[in-house]
Amino acid sequence: EVQLVESGGGLVQPGGSLRLSCAASGFTLSRYAMSWVRQAPGKGLEWVSTISSGGRTTTYADSVKGRFTISRDSAKNTLYLQMNSLKPEDTAVYYCAQGQTRGQGTQVTVSS
Repeated sequence: EVQLVESGGGLVQPGGSLRLSCAASGFTLSRYAMSWVRQAPGKGLEWVSTISSGGRTTTYADSVKGRFTISRDSAKNTLYLQMNSLKPEDTAVYYCAQGQTRGQGTQVTVSS
């Protein structure tokens, strides 16, 4: 059974940092392109970042470029999202995704 479990969210002040993790099971994460998406309160899903199956290509939404970094640890079968210089507009539930499969999400709240 394919399963994705996100963790690492929380409350952080503007300008702070968080690292999200997504533990995958039931498949080998490194064989697939993996993405992070988010959903802010009252809004639709927004794509944040993708890492290619080979891991050599990463892409980012303009809204997070230069602040967020996607990566993975093949040995741990885990995807990460390092988020720096967080802004209130980054507040959302963050999901990792492989194709149409998503985890349960982790809440990130950026507020003073």
